[in-house]
Amino acid sequence: MRWLWLNDGLVAADAARIDPGDRGLTLGDGVFETMRVAHGRIAHVARHLDRLCQGAEVLMFPRPDLDRVEDALRQVVRRNDMTDGSLRLTLTRGCGPRGVMPPAQPSPTLLVTPALPPATPPPPAHMIVSTQIRRDEASPLSRIKSLNYLPNILARLEAARQGGDEALMLNLAGRVAEASASTVVIHRQGRLVTPPVAEGALPGIARAVLLAAGMLDEAPLELDDLRQADGVFLTSSLSVREVARLDGVVLARNAGMADAMRACV
Repeated sequence: MRWLWLNDGLVAADAARIDPGDRGLTLGDGVFETMRVAHGRIAHVARHLDRLCQGAEVLMFPRPDLDRVEDALRQVVRRNDMTDGSLRLTLTRGCGPRGVMPPAQPSPTLLVTPALPPATPPPPAHMIVSTQIRRDEASPLSRIKSLNYLPNILARLEAARQGGDEALMLNLAGRVAEASASTVVIHRQGRLVTPPVAEGALPGIARAVLLAAGMLDEAPLELDDLRQADGVFLTSSLSVREVARLDGVVLARNAGMADAMRACV
């Protein structure tokens, strides 16, 4: 049996119920974090909780009780006897009346769900540049893990229709922002480079770890930078993945650099 955390305690997955009036369900009014569990420990939990608070602040939520949230995460790991896998933390504004305006005194919903790791890691990506979806680098929503993921979904669907398994999203200026669920990193002239957050890139956790370790530089990237790179990678809290093709064009590969990034994050 799989156990979740919902609001105030553990609950069996088949018994969990979300109120139909929850604004996370009706309006996408919330934020989330996906965390890797390795050897029974939650990787980079402090960084995830800090980003959760930043997202809550942007959405004008009450500040989360981080001690309570971290306790919920650890209880889910223990109750499910998790060694390796992932946790999805969802925080919504809670229930509210019909309409856009939230209640004056919201009561947020906290949900933590576990997942097992995939049986095999994903193969190198075949990435397609989305022509329908752009990242708005000026929007504060580009900097948080909002529940409203429709642009990312549409970009990934566009890629799938063209035979790809990942979508690259450009910003409004036509420069590289990010992939549909990952940070874009290239290897050129002996250094790893990723777009700055100001370019519309989500401040990813793996990205932050690589920056702190001195392995990663920030610089605006054009599409030609990816085509001419010595390696292109997609990083997230759960994986580091090489990109094999971009719009059907074969890219240079660097498995050794991918391994070095995995060892760091």
